[in-house]
Amino acid sequence: MNKYDFDSVIDRRDTCAVKFEGLDAMFGRHDVTPLWIADLDFAVCPDIIDALMHRLKHPVLGYSAASDSYWQSIIDWQRRRHGFEVRREELAFIPGVVKGIALCVNYFTGRGDAVVIQPPVYHPFRMVIEGNGRRVLENPLIFDGESYHMDLDGLADLLRRERPRMMILCNPHNPIGLQWSAETLARVAALCRETGTVVVSDEIHGDLMLGGKRHIPFLAVGEDAEAVGVMLGAPSKTFNIPGLVSSWMVVKSEGLRRDFYKWMEVNEFSSPVMISTIGAEAAYTTGEPWLEEMMSYVADNIDFADRYVRENIPGVRVIRPEASFLLWLDFNALGLEQKELMRMLVDGARLAVNDGTMFGSQGKGFTRLNVGTPRCVLREALDHIRDAVANLQTESK
Repeated sequence: MNKYDFDSVIDRRDTCAVKFEGLDAMFGRHDVTPLWIADLDFAVCPDIIDALMHRLKHPVLGYSAASDSYWQSIIDWQRRRHGFEVRREELAFIPGVVKGIALCVNYFTGRGDAVVIQPPVYHPFRMVIEGNGRRVLENPLIFDGESYHMDLDGLADLLRRERPRMMILCNPHNPIGLQWSAETLARVAALCRETGTVVVSDEIHGDLMLGGKRHIPFLAVGEDAEAVGVMLGAPSKTFNIPGLVSSWMVVKSEGLRRDFYKWMEVNEFSSPVMISTIGAEAAYTTGEPWLEEMMSYVADNIDFADRYVRENIPGVRVIRPEASFLLWLDFNALGLEQKELMRMLVDGARLAVNDGTMFGSQGKGFTRLNVGTPRCVLREALDHIRDAVANLQTESK
């Protein structure tokens, strides 16, 4: 019997939740079901709440330092979950993964420098690069009509021709949910070491593996990766605690790490706040049973959504993920322009989902939908998509 409840619908309005507060600005209406922001609608593991409440009962909230047990909880988690060995000196706190990417961009590159991304990919990658006066170089993923893979030959040509200072890797890849193979990651590492390109690997979805697949950290694939890699991770997606802003980075290479970590330290970019370390340590130390139950529920949601779409919504396909609680939905067979597709989903189905082109032009005809929600909410959302598509097809006759 399951210990935790993922079926109850929790009212998140009036809690400053972005997925509700941002509806009008993002979708032009607030009477939609929000399945866009990548956080979960599930109650957090009680052990995390208990740890925070215990500390907040103390009447003094002064300056705080991260405990040795906090750092050890990250080290133990990586060893236990991923077979990945990390030493304390290789770790640093960062105030969020996107902020970590921004810190890397600002430290390792200069204005006008090129940074490689692989669209369709998490949209803040492009925003951080361009917003800091750098240039985006695209190495798009290849879609064969069924699945995606990395264009390694194209990447080799791009790296050797342009000699970019940095590449931002998404591992597992968001929005598609791909876990890259060790062979693919090793090839990326070798190419980037050859061209002197720093690889910043966003691995925030690495704990959320599906179907028995194992996460492969970029830094775990060999010396080339260690020489060029900066790995970013967090308990935020894993345990639904992004509001605590507790993330971390690992840099294996002392040459890459020494001055970078000193720069972060003197600017206090790597100084954690109290609730960040307390929440993260509780999550990594005692939250594993909650995570296992949560991911089992999410896997069932994905199975349910895939089956429902195949049986009830002709012209739409689920690209099944290998990781995370996000679904990449393919609407291309409907033959709609992207604005028409989003109008059908937002105004017709009354759903707030991510426009596929947010992740790059390669996302045309796609949307991203969050299934980290009670199944009754997911079922209702899919019912609305079914009805909206049926109405569209009726109108076109």
